Amino acid sequence: MRLDRLLCEMNKGARSRVKEYIRQGLVTVDGVVVRDPGRRVGDGECVTLQGEEVIFKKYEYYMLNKPGGVVSATRDNVSQTVLELLPKGRRQGLFPVGRLDKDTEGLLLVTNDGELAHRLLSPGRHVDKVYLAGLVKPLEEARIRCLEQGVDIGEEKPTLPARVEILEPALIRLTIHEGKYHQVKRMLQAVGNEVLTLKRIGFGGLALDPSLAPGESRELTEEEVTRLHES
Repeated sequence: MRLDRLLCEMNKGARSRVKEYIRQGLVTVDGVVVRDPGRRVGDGECVTLQGEEVIFKKYEYYMLNKPGGVVSATRDNVSQTVLELLPKGRRQGLFPVGRLDKDTEGLLLVTNDGELAHRLLSPGRHVDKVYLAGLVKPLEEARIRCLEQGVDIGEEKPTLPARVEILEPALIRLTIHEGKYHQVKRMLQAVGNEVLTLKRIGFGGLALDPSLAPGESRELTEEEVTRLHES
């Protein structure tokens, strides 16, 4: 990869800016100052910018605890986006995998791995999505059975069977295997209830890290990345 492209992809500045860094002698490769922006950099070569090592990663994976009021988008003219919550200096090309409604909180995967995102979101793969849903009223046993059998939410087909666990009278853990628009809210409406609060705590075998406060994020571990690929 070209040296200037590597620095751009690792979000060290626009192409014109990183070229200027290189020409000013602020960039080294394996301890040697390089002034050619087109210098090819191979695996294992150590690049520094102003004495700070720049580690190239083809893919990055972040777990974000999305707070309410933030939109699951790469840019928005009105509201804060999930990308704005990630650490400074993150690489370019990151995007949220799927969407959480603006008022929904919890686990959101952010990456630049398009192939993994496609697999996780593919309707035919039925990847688990786990939510905590606070309801207007407790669920009756008959309503639970309806959710576990699949309900009509106005689509061509009923939803796939869900798994319902009662945690408190009006708080449930709901596991679904699709990603339809407003699906959880529509499912509860279909059984005569209403969602007051919604938080995703699991996605594709990944569990929300309880140490992450709303708005905080961290990179996934290698084990977590492997689990996502296997899901």
